[in-house]
Amino acid sequence: MYVTETKHRSPELRLAIGALGGLRQDLFHKPFDYRPLPRLSLDNAVVRKFPQRVREYGTWAPHAVVAGFALLTMMVAATTGYSDFAGDSTLLMVGLVSAAPIVMTLFRPVLAWWFSVAATLMAGGLVGGSDPWSESAFLSHLVVMVVVAARTRPRTAGWMWILTAALGFMLPSDGYGSWNETGVMLFVSAFALLAVTAIQIRHQAKEEVTAQQSVTAVERDKRTLLEERTTIARELHDVVAHHMSVVAIQAEAAPYRVENPPPELEKAFITIRENAVAALTELRRVLGVVRAEDYQAPDAPQPTLAELDGLVDNVREAGLTVEKTITGAVRELPQGVELSAYRIIQEALSNALRHAPGASAKVEVSYVLGGLGLRIVNTPARGLVKPSPGAGHGLTGMRERVTMLNGEMTAESTQEGGYEVAAFIPVAPAAPATAEQEPVV
Repeated sequence: MYVTETKHRSPELRLAIGALGGLRQDLFHKPFDYRPLPRLSLDNAVVRKFPQRVREYGTWAPHAVVAGFALLTMMVAATTGYSDFAGDSTLLMVGLVSAAPIVMTLFRPVLAWWFSVAATLMAGGLVGGSDPWSESAFLSHLVVMVVVAARTRPRTAGWMWILTAALGFMLPSDGYGSWNETGVMLFVSAFALLAVTAIQIRHQAKEEVTAQQSVTAVERDKRTLLEERTTIARELHDVVAHHMSVVAIQAEAAPYRVENPPPELEKAFITIRENAVAALTELRRVLGVVRAEDYQAPDAPQPTLAELDGLVDNVREAGLTVEKTITGAVRELPQGVELSAYRIIQEALSNALRHAPGASAKVEVSYVLGGLGLRIVNTPARGLVKPSPGAGHGLTGMRERVTMLNGEMTAESTQEGGYEVAAFIPVAPAAPATAEQEPVV
């Protein structure tokens, strides 16, 4: 029933009902709520201008400004000359009544505005014969509206201005003041409220943009991480597929290497081959899921550390002076480790070319007992060529490769102004071959 009646109301009536609802929400809903004005943060632009020793007290700057206006209002009430109408005690009362709403804005802003309306009428009554917009009442009501507008939303400023206009024009011109003073109040308050509203809207827009940028940065980092992991999965597919193919071929050929093999052994090798083929099929399906639409499978096998010399030569031709050092006993490592190590060196040298034009770089590969150590360091940029900003995804990919292999990696600037990437990839020692373990070919 209520929904039907609302639907058939005219647009003007719905607009009026919505406006009254906004008025009730802004100035009538919970006016007694305790809402203390918060202190400024230490990293606030205003607080940072204070000397270091008094910066802690600078966080109370808004409270001090409001208190200062309250004292100014009391001074205005005492010095603007109501001697023809009231004595000193009455002037003191007028000053207190005018200053009280300003102080109240620090704790209950909405109630402070209503109290300011009442205090305006009360001040005029105390000094009998004067208008409600006396100097102290004028200043008090204007300050209250500005502070309340700054502490609430822009719509509240509009409602306060409209109700102030209604109050001024409804009062008798020969009793509490003339319309001229009401016009001055409305003119000055309109400029003040517009300025506060503009600042408030700009601040809110800035916060929204900052929040959106933060969300965008987080989403971009997640997307970058996913892209790097997808790239790693594509590259490792060839390595894993090769091993699974070897397992399937050896399982199929093994029974023919044994004379009169027992049925149980043949059945076991058949099961091994079937499982290897099934795993290889599922692996290809997974690759199809992570493959981009424009992805093309590489024709050449995935690179290893054996091709490091070719990578160094290509980088030298591109203009980067590279010095390569290999320590320890060179040995064959798992293909996943070799591929990741090659890609880490490749990305580090690419970063040096991009971000440090004219620099030189050193590549150190250390074969140690527990794994493989990598260190790529470059000197600062030299010359007039402007460094490229880059996309910033290289370090993410390197970290993902090292993390995948349970390794450790650091990437930081050097004291000389260059950059260093260091990684250690653990490699389990190979099991020693025995005489009974003849390799199957």
